[in-house]
Amino acid sequence: MTAALRQYLVITGNYWAFTLTDGALRMLVVLHFHQLGYSPLDIALLFIFYEFFGVVTNLVGGYLGARIGLNRTMNLGLFLQILALGMLAVPAAVLTVPWVMAAQAMSGIAKDLNKMSAKSGIKLLVSDGEQDRLYKWVAILTGSKNTLKGVGFFLGGVLLMAVGFTGAVIIMGVALGLVWLASLFLLKQELGKSKAKPKFREILSKSRAINVLSAARMFLFGARDIWFVVALPVYLHTVFGWDFWKVGGFMATWVIGYGFIQTIAPRITGNMESKGPAVLWAAALALVPAAIAAGLMMGWSPQYVVIGGLLLFGVLFAINSSLHSYLIISYARGDGVSLDVGFYYMSNAAGRLLGTILSGWVYQVYGLEACLWISAGLVAMAALLSLMLPQRHEATA
Repeated sequence: MTAALRQYLVITGNYWAFTLTDGALRMLVVLHFHQLGYSPLDIALLFIFYEFFGVVTNLVGGYLGARIGLNRTMNLGLFLQILALGMLAVPAAVLTVPWVMAAQAMSGIAKDLNKMSAKSGIKLLVSDGEQDRLYKWVAILTGSKNTLKGVGFFLGGVLLMAVGFTGAVIIMGVALGLVWLASLFLLKQELGKSKAKPKFREILSKSRAINVLSAARMFLFGARDIWFVVALPVYLHTVFGWDFWKVGGFMATWVIGYGFIQTIAPRITGNMESKGPAVLWAAALALVPAAIAAGLMMGWSPQYVVIGGLLLFGVLFAINSSLHSYLIISYARGDGVSLDVGFYYMSNAAGRLLGTILSGWVYQVYGLEACLWISAGLVAMAALLSLMLPQRHEATA
């Protein structure tokens, strides 16, 4: 086993462990506070700091990764997630909305430090002439992460029913603590540390390719989260009458399948030397939420329309996400890669923030159909922006 492959496995293992707790925590908070009688908008507000600090963290985290090394930013992310879980393992009387929002803020910082470190680290393990290998490694990391996020959704629902909210966060905190201790010893020192110390003003990208791709990413993830974060779990529970176990299990299955599609995306899309696939797959995705909304408005069976449409949306969204994840790693600079990747995932976090806020408010006021129409519009914007992407040889020249 080569040294690069060993480090790839360590990075992937860290990312897997973190993602499992992150997915479970998301489902725990949504279902627990819905059970307590909170409205969809109130639940969405619990995640505002999680997403907002993700925007800030990606900008600052990319700078820190270039200054102090990606091994340190990754381990810092794991440690902050342990603290966030510990903040939630308190008596119910202390578990107020401001307290949960503060814990979610810390979890958001932790998540984006971990993600930025993992994605940036891969760029440094693959030479510039091995683009096929880079695409495959990024696809495997991204897809397997989302598969485990789906397992985390299921785990969150099961733990909530089995040991309650407090017991669930304690179990996850202890498990993640063991992973953090192992990571301190196994992750290579100085990974991703820039040879030339970057200045703080360099956190804002000056590359046209990265700016355009970042804007497209923001609209893409806003389109997903506007109906997936709050609206869909509440809709499944209230309209379909599903219990928490079934809601968590279904969404877990969806994300697991979504992650699997991401891992095989290179086989589906083929050569990525041109920008064509990014445009075409985004355009195809935009049709799906519009079709689901139209079906619901025409009175078709909600079970068939929503579930069938959600499955198709998952396949197409997974391919789009994998394409974007590869493109940012490919476009990014070799030295100081975390600066470009951090800027890109700042836009990703901004899209999630937009989608999360709209998911609670639009669903509460206008219903699921409105969430879906807005989702279609946001994906269409991502497709239009993808037309402006340069070819890879132009972007990396």
